[in-house]
Amino acid sequence: MASKAFQTWVRAKHGYPIENEGIHGLRGKRSFQGEKSDNLEADRKIALLASENERLTGQISRLEERIAVLERIATDPAERVAREIDSLR
Repeated sequence: MASKAFQTWVRAKHGYPIENEGIHGLRGKRSFQGEKSDNLEADRKIALLASENERLTGQISRLEERIAVLERIATDPAERVAREIDSLR
């Protein structure tokens, strides 16, 4: 019984549909009146998460490029770095 309660809690916390065992042991999704509005809300949440994911992926790419430049500067000989700095002036 406690494991069922825990499973239900985890599913609800992470947004998975909560399933209900019926009288005959058949499992079915709970339905409620606000299902349509919940679907719209879920779609909106998915769209927001997708845009945030895209933004974070771009940010990670830029940070990886910056790290590569810093690693190259840190591992290159000092005179080469000095020449590159002088060439930029």
